[in-house]
Amino acid sequence: MTASGRPVVLAVDLGGTAMKGAVVGDDRTVLAEIARPTPQTEIVGALRALLRDLRTSAHANGARVVAAGVVTPGMLDEARGIVHYASNLGWRDLPLRDILHDDLALPVAVGHDVRAAGLAERTVGAARAMQDFVLVPIGTGVAAALVSAGDTITGATGAAGEFGHIPVVPGGEQCTCGQRGCLEVYVSGAGVARRYRNAGGAELSTQEIAGRLGRDPLADRIWSEAVDVLAQGLDILTLLLDPNVIVLGGGFSEAGDGLFVPLAERMRAGLAWREPPQVVRSSLGSDAGRIGAGLLAFAAA
Repeated sequence: MTASGRPVVLAVDLGGTAMKGAVVGDDRTVLAEIARPTPQTEIVGALRALLRDLRTSAHANGARVVAAGVVTPGMLDEARGIVHYASNLGWRDLPLRDILHDDLALPVAVGHDVRAAGLAERTVGAARAMQDFVLVPIGTGVAAALVSAGDTITGATGAAGEFGHIPVVPGGEQCTCGQRGCLEVYVSGAGVARRYRNAGGAELSTQEIAGRLGRDPLADRIWSEAVDVLAQGLDILTLLLDPNVIVLGGGFSEAGDGLFVPLAERMRAGLAWREPPQVVRSSLGSDAGRIGAGLLAFAAA
């Protein structure tokens, strides 16, 4: 596919295990994709190399690169492009935007991965044109993008949306963050698999455990407890933010009716005086963060 001088951006969703990059056109078509494992060390160097390779691919397609967008987990000052803390990347107070700008000589946007995914869902996904919604991607961990009256809530320190670390089970199981009873201990992909294994089950993924529902009493119990905790957490979000819709993403949401049917019932049971909002599955899936990075890059351009 030849781009014939069209403007494009470089978009990267940088996670703790993988870096997913793309060259994206102004009509959101993807001209090239590169995905690589995130290294244990020298992550910035690997990110810079990925961006340079994406730019080479863009030029090979005859395109004109106008900006770059990178989204990461952690606590961010998005206006200044500083990653204050990203535990799974080992970063503290890293001026990522300035580093990448100096390397690429391009406008660079740095954003939070989940909030960028929320921007993507609002622009082209399951929450399109919604002014009040919540996106909750449930993967290894759990976070949330919170949108109220059309604005994304970032918080005083850039840490808004740590939905997985709401302590919803008093005196519950220990979380890696140091608290007890955090939602993601029970609901995340890692949490469900660990609790199933610790209760005497086999070494299975969350998707495999969900596939055993109705045939495996232990899977039924662990899954039911996860749905209970998730329903409680989403009821809290509902009462605080009153969203039009709640969008669930990540591998957990792939359970389909095995998740969404009991979740709707339990959310309704937990809200005595109002109906719960509609809960839907993300339409962008694992591409949402990268799509959001592209949107931020075009805004920077």
